[in-house]
Amino acid sequence: MESLVACGDHLGEGACYDSKRGRLWWVDVPTPSRLHALDVASGETTRWDMPQMIAAARPCADDGALMVACHGGVARFDLNSGALTPLLDPEPDKPFNRSNDAGTDPKGRFWFGAMQNNIAPDGAPIAIVGRSGALYRLDADMSLTRFEADIGISNTVCWSPDGRTMYFFCDTLDRVIFAYDYDVDDGVPSNRRPFATFDRGDPDGSTVDADGCLWNARWDGHCVVRFTPRGEIDQVVERPVAKVTSCAFGGPNLDPLFITTSRYGMSAADRAAAPLSGNLFVCRPGVKGLPTPAFAGALR
Repeated sequence: MESLVACGDHLGEGACYDSKRGRLWWVDVPTPSRLHALDVASGETTRWDMPQMIAAARPCADDGALMVACHGGVARFDLNSGALTPLLDPEPDKPFNRSNDAGTDPKGRFWFGAMQNNIAPDGAPIAIVGRSGALYRLDADMSLTRFEADIGISNTVCWSPDGRTMYFFCDTLDRVIFAYDYDVDDGVPSNRRPFATFDRGDPDGSTVDADGCLWNARWDGHCVVRFTPRGEIDQVVERPVAKVTSCAFGGPNLDPLFITTSRYGMSAADRAAAPLSGNLFVCRPGVKGLPTPAFAGALR
């Protein structure tokens, strides 16, 4: 297990590999938020400071842009100008909510979860006092549909290799990852059911490998755990830090696993004991991942 980028993120999240550009994207959530890019071939990193809190980014079919889940809903990030342009706010009546985890389905629809904002302007934790979150699907024509409500902390938005199973509602307040049957053509999840639990830490971001196994980052669990398609624990990748937040396969062969981490809520003593907290890690677990579909909409 290698600490690859000493980024020292307060809350690193949203790892995603962009095969077209050869870049790994991830974010540092608390304001002032940062968007990171790692050129996997050269090892060069780039960072953009954001004008509002962002939580995840996914490549777009539009060559020069990323779709971004942010405090105010979703936005377009222009890679040439560095401008973040708000597109829509699904919850104007909930100004204390923010977006959290996100993903693109096999048809290029952008899915993102919302939740009560739990991070103060100075980066300090805010207690979550209710389940105000929801799950949204944004289609290529920019139409928006809500599918779930009463979510505490939305996490994990990914699909099986055939696209027929969707993983979400990894509501960290319940510590359960859920699975749905998924209609790829219509973009509709159904038959929600418990998929997996693990007794170390809380579930955070996830990715699915080419074998159909789900890799889940464990907040306060010091690890990433691999679940089989039946929800059985198959492998545990240990980490030298407690707060493991998201993971994504990347590189030309999609065989290294990149892992984001956090220093959020840690005391000075905690940080001294785990100085690599907040860095980007990489390992090679012996399996390959799946390509990330680009958002199908044109955002120009």
